[in-house]
Amino acid sequence: MQRQGSIGGSAAIRIRVTGGVLLVAHLGLVAWLMLRPLDVPWVMPANLRPLAGIRADLALGWPGAARPLGEGLALLAPLGVLLPMAGRLDVSPLTSLVRTTATGALISLGIALLQTGVPGRVVDVDSLLLNTVGVILAHLAVVPAGRAWLRRRDERGPREAEQVTVQEDVPQGRTPTIPRVGIAP
Repeated sequence: MQRQGSIGGSAAIRIRVTGGVLLVAHLGLVAWLMLRPLDVPWVMPANLRPLAGIRADLALGWPGAARPLGEGLALLAPLGVLLPMAGRLDVSPLTSLVRTTATGALISLGIALLQTGVPGRVVDVDSLLLNTVGVILAHLAVVPAGRAWLRRRDERGPREAEQVTVQEDVPQGRTPTIPRVGIAP
């Protein structure tokens, strides 16, 4: 049976399991892409000034800036959908956005810190900013509409194949009891 006002039942479990599996797969892909050593003859110095790399990309013009900015936005953007999907489905929109943004920023920071020990990789604070903005944009674009769809689906009730009927008038048999030990005086 489903509780009133919440997304429940087997649909919520399927969504959470699917979200968890896709989240692990995506994080594995990101780790493989970002933590592989690069065989390069030289590396750029670390960028620790916010927006300096973005300004340098934009100075190249829009065709030249589209690829690096798009890659920065798209790398962790699926987390904006997968994190709420793998977590609780019945939280407020603001709470979901704050949790997802914080988790995406921390994952991006963790990747940046792990890259300091990988040959050919350097820290870029702008990648942290772009990754976090990508998570926020994906969350805002997909999650509110998805949750509204789930709520409408929940209000209409489950499909015929998913309906569970509970017969309350038919006796189910005796309730098993556990013999108790008497209390000493």
